[in-house]
Amino acid sequence: MKTVIRDKGFTNETLDWKAWVDVVDCATATPEQIEVLEMSHPQAKTSDYYLALAHQPEILRQRSEAYNAIMYAPGGLSRADRELGALTVSRINGCVYCASVHAQRYEQMAKRNEMVTQVFDDPRTAGDSDREKAVVAFSIKLTEAPDRIGAADMAALRDAGLTPVEILDLLNATAIFAWANRLMMNLGEPVRRGGS
Repeated sequence: MKTVIRDKGFTNETLDWKAWVDVVDCATATPEQIEVLEMSHPQAKTSDYYLALAHQPEILRQRSEAYNAIMYAPGGLSRADRELGALTVSRINGCVYCASVHAQRYEQMAKRNEMVTQVFDDPRTAGDSDREKAVVAFSIKLTEAPDRIGAADMAALRDAGLTPVEILDLLNATAIFAWANRLMMNLGEPVRRGGS
């Protein structure tokens, strides 16, 4: 049975998301809108998030292709570490919905949830291994002070065992959430399942 985590307004429970803007109606959507919804996510045609973004199908297409390549490409950084980066950024940015999604994905990939508790409680002290601490610290710094990332940050990641390809994957996974969180947080809000 899954352990439910609720801490500082964040949760690993499945949330819904409600748009504050009009969403595309699939019954009257253009063929281009339907096509991009179908390629974006399995539940895109019932998701307010994707239906809001479908107003601009070409931008949604490019967003989905980039996101899917960054988060799901084989090789390089493990899926668990990519999800840990996404979870950390979402926690720092205050994106409750994204944090819940990536907490769940991290738990699925890593087969543990104590790290989620640590990130929700205080990401600055999160991590049980040097690698986890390095992934979290880099994700925080890239979110809060991207202009201060430098050679020492790359060295810290290498010292924690990350290869050049893994570092690039972490940078991509962390950076795309600057965009993803802002879309989620400024177009709508998370809602509890079956409620508001």
